[in-house]
Amino acid sequence: MTANWAAFTEAEPDLARTAEERFGAFTHHVLATLRKDGSPRTTGLEVRFLNGELWLGMMPDSLKALDLRRDPRFALQANPGEGQSMGGGDVRIAGRAIEVEDPQQKAAYGEEVEPPEPFHLFRTELTEVVRTFVEDDKYLVVQIWQPGMPLRTIKRT
Repeated sequence: MTANWAAFTEAEPDLARTAEERFGAFTHHVLATLRKDGSPRTTGLEVRFLNGELWLGMMPDSLKALDLRRDPRFALQANPGEGQSMGGGDVRIAGRAIEVEDPQQKAAYGEEVEPPEPFHLFRTELTEVVRTFVEDDKYLVVQIWQPGMPLRTIKRT
């Protein structure tokens, strides 16, 4: 089961807001894709939350775009920032990236974002959003959201 960003935001507005803040704090994040041989590839990436979707834009024929065309599964890690603070916690998103080929959709995205042309554009279908943070300098808290499931919270000392 998958969900777009709007469905996630409706299901868990607080976690969605925190995730957007974490991704908004820095420009570059880490995307994991799968190579032809199935091994992982990590690369830098900018993301956009726009019109109820989480968008991934890429340079033409970049290896990450070719990976996603072949196998749409991805994992996305918010930039943790400098030092040890990780304000707002560590946020990871997993799902499937679906390439947008409709010229009108790409043009609408391009008007908002103004990416260098040409570019690949992928919209995401989420399978999981995870936030990990420290509470009261005592607990490691892990929040896990998956489509169709209630938010799970795990606390460890």
